[in-house]
Amino acid sequence: MSRLFVAALASALAFPVLAAGPQQAPDLAALLQDTRAKALPILPQVVAAMQMAVKEKGVEGAIPECREKTPRLLQSLRERTGWQIQRVSLKARNVGTGTPDAWEARQLADFDIKVANGAKAEQLESSEIVTGPDGKRYFRYMKALPVGEVCLKCHGPAETLPAGLKTALATNYPADRATGYRLGEVRGALSVRRLVP
Repeated sequence: MSRLFVAALASALAFPVLAAGPQQAPDLAALLQDTRAKALPILPQVVAAMQMAVKEKGVEGAIPECREKTPRLLQSLRERTGWQIQRVSLKARNVGTGTPDAWEARQLADFDIKVANGAKAEQLESSEIVTGPDGKRYFRYMKALPVGEVCLKCHGPAETLPAGLKTALATNYPADRATGYRLGEVRGALSVRRLVP
C-alpha cells in the first residue's frame, strides 16, 4: 500500500491514524507494555467469575451474576486507570455496552479473518495511536477474547441452548445477538482507549 493511500484512508476514517513525527513520537512499545500490564489481568478474573457463577448457580442462574459482576470488574479497572475499557463484539449480548465503534469493528473483523486463516484467537491483539473527533491523541488497544468451553454454554449455537436458558437470555438481554459461536472463534475483545501523554 502506498503512503499516499494510507494517509487518504486514515483521513477518511472517524479515528484517523496519527502520523507521529520525530518531536511527537510517543514510545509505542512502552504504551503497549503498560496497557497490557494494567488491563490484561482483568481477563482471568472475568473468566473465573463466570466459571464460579456457572458452577454455583447453573448456566441459567449465572446470567444475572455475569450481567452484573463483569461490568463491576471493568468499572473498577476504569477507575484505577482512568482509561476507557470495555468488552465489545460484532455480535454483542448487551448492545448498550458491547457495541464496537468503527475502529473496534475493523479490528474485530480483522481478528475473524485471521482466525479463519488459522491464527489462534487468544494470540490476537491490535494497537495504534489515533486522533479522536475531539482532536486528542489516543492509544487504542484490543485483545481478542476466544470462545472457550465455558462460553459455549451461553454463546453456542442457538439450537443447542435449552429452552429455559433461551428465555432467561431474552429476559436479561432483549437485543442479544451473541449466540452461534464455535470453540476457538473470536467472541469479542477487550478494548482500551487511553490518552497519549
